Amino acid sequence: MSEWIDVSFEAEGVRLYAVEAGRGAPVILLHGGLANHLACRAHAAPLVGSHRVITPDLRGSGRSHYAGELGWDQLADDIAAIVRQLGASRVAIGGVSFGSGVATAFALRHPSMVDRLMLVWPVYAGSDVGLMPAQREALEAMYALGGRAPAEGIEVILPLFDRLPPEIRQHMYKIASGYDPASVATSTKFMASGIQPIASASDLAAISAPTLVVTGVDAFHPASVAQLYADAIPAATLVEGDPAKAISAFLAE
Repeated sequence: MSEWIDVSFEAEGVRLYAVEAGRGAPVILLHGGLANHLACRAHAAPLVGSHRVITPDLRGSGRSHYAGELGWDQLADDIAAIVRQLGASRVAIGGVSFGSGVATAFALRHPSMVDRLMLVWPVYAGSDVGLMPAQREALEAMYALGGRAPAEGIEVILPLFDRLPPEIRQHMYKIASGYDPASVATSTKFMASGIQPIASASDLAAISAPTLVVTGVDAFHPASVAQLYADAIPAATLVEGDPAKAISAFLAE
């Protein structure tokens, strides 16, 4: 298997950190909220034998430090900047949870750059629906601690991971301890705002690329949102189960 190597991209003066591995057609996979590129490793690793796989830290996450205001268009334009610097005209783009929102925004704003779209556990039903109660509770809890990080240190966010299984919890403690406090405040504020990447499900009809939608498995990623995307995107396929297997099969078609 190819070794993962550190790379970086420039987007409007911000350095976006990423790792990549493999050769072939490019695939970009985007992590969820309060995570970094490592959250995509399980989905990315099976692809490196046949694709060039890039997993960035989104602006305001991981090592892509940013303390300004965030917006969906800005996040989408960051991915477009990565595509251009790869020297590619089109890519397969996928995202998990919050990353599915960025991938959706990218597909709507830069449709000519999208070869295939993969939305794993989508969370955003549109501005006309807003956040689900479980989503609002979780995101407000993130910002309640994340907003304190610049003044109190990054350790203040670690209780957010206390309910995870012990082995995952310790892994997340280690990862999160290296986060930039100002970036965490920025990203958790944006997520807690409830701003959506689409106004309504009808916006999704503009996505023409073949699309994989993987159904969510909990109250934060309700199956109803995945169904909404699958119904609204013309060339969408809805699947359940292991996202890594679903992505590999989709890209092999």
